Amino acid sequence: LRFFKFRERSVHFMKEISGKVFSIATENIPIRGCTISKAVSSKNGFSVSHFSLSENTDISAESYSYPKLWIMAEGKVVAFDGNGKEHVIEKGRIFTTPTEELIGVRAEKDSIYTEIALKENTEMNDILKAGEVLILKELIPYQEDRIVNMDLVNEPHLKFVLMSFDEGTGLAEHAAPGDALVFALDGEAVIGYEGKDYTIKAGENFKFDKFGKHSVTAKGRFKMALLLMLE
Repeated sequence: LRFFKFRERSVHFMKEISGKVFSIATENIPIRGCTISKAVSSKNGFSVSHFSLSENTDISAESYSYPKLWIMAEGKVVAFDGNGKEHVIEKGRIFTTPTEELIGVRAEKDSIYTEIALKENTEMNDILKAGEVLILKELIPYQEDRIVNMDLVNEPHLKFVLMSFDEGTGLAEHAAPGDALVFALDGEAVIGYEGKDYTIKAGENFKFDKFGKHSVTAKGRFKMALLLMLE
């Protein structure tokens, strides 16, 4: 008998194109008078979508049994509940939607945000509180000569992590068992991916494919968020 070893085929769970620096904001420009949603990933009960809202458009208030994270890429929106309470969410901020309560969103100007829809009873860091608006890059500090990690969501099939890199620090080349999406939050870094180098700055994004070999080297101080989707 002859046995053959087959190379595992990489299955991708994110529709973004890997191996290039891009901007969620510039690739999801709103259309006047419209609201647009783009499904990026849906797996194991978690989903990721980008929303583009033209100025003065809105998404009606609805209630859900699970929380969502809204990460603002550009613009300014107002989240409103059924009691008239409002939360202003601007570029660089994150909002955790409450569960079992009406919540809607209205665009004060052309706006783009990423929504991570979680599952009921998802374990989240206590720093994320329902109905609160937080500045994402301010949730994690820098430390001299160190890389600091903070898990905002740590589930078997989804991880959302904040990382800060002091000048001169970085991650050696490695591969992850899932697709990953980088949100650059502060500063600048060089991403090595499959043998090529890419410079990424605050406000830009980068996608790694499952098992794609990559590294991160800070140019000065650098902060990022990393969304990892696992089987």
